[in-house]
Amino acid sequence: MNVIETAIPGVVILEPRVFGDARGYFFESFSQREFDEKVRPVTFVQDNESKSTYGVLRGLHFQKGKDAQSKLVRVVSGAVLDVAVDIRKGSPTFGQHVAVELTGENHRQMFIPKGFAHGFAVLSPEAVFQYKCDAFYAPQSEGALAWDDPALGIDWRLPAGSIILSEKDRHHARLCDTDYLFDYNTNYYGL
Repeated sequence: MNVIETAIPGVVILEPRVFGDARGYFFESFSQREFDEKVRPVTFVQDNESKSTYGVLRGLHFQKGKDAQSKLVRVVSGAVLDVAVDIRKGSPTFGQHVAVELTGENHRQMFIPKGFAHGFAVLSPEAVFQYKCDAFYAPQSEGALAWDDPALGIDWRLPAGSIILSEKDRHHARLCDTDYLFDYNTNYYGL
């Protein structure tokens, strides 16, 4: 596994070693030992999967407090633009984001630590998206940011008329109006 640093420390892109031949390909999509050594020790407790069509935008989501989640995300088929936004008060990269294209062809994954909002937009006709979380889903701890907050400056690479949102994702606050953010100086990992 190759680990690629991004402009925001802690958010990394992972590229597996893919072995291909006339039969197809094989790769190890996750190794706890290698992840702990090359990224950081994290114990994932829940796997999730979604299937979406072109133009679907999910996000920007996070969980608050003790239910905060780190995520390891990947695309099984199709293509998405995956985005992580730093929402840690006091962080030198507060309000900045990392955006990376994840596809079923490039097999890349992105690790998003606690303290970030996360979302993705589907760029292909259909996409199957999988992610691991290090905390269980807790509806009482849900938080989110407006996907179209101009202060974030995210280019979702979709025409405005093509974006498909859930009713809930239409009504999130902008970053400057969000009452709950993470503290950059808090160690969320017990390291």
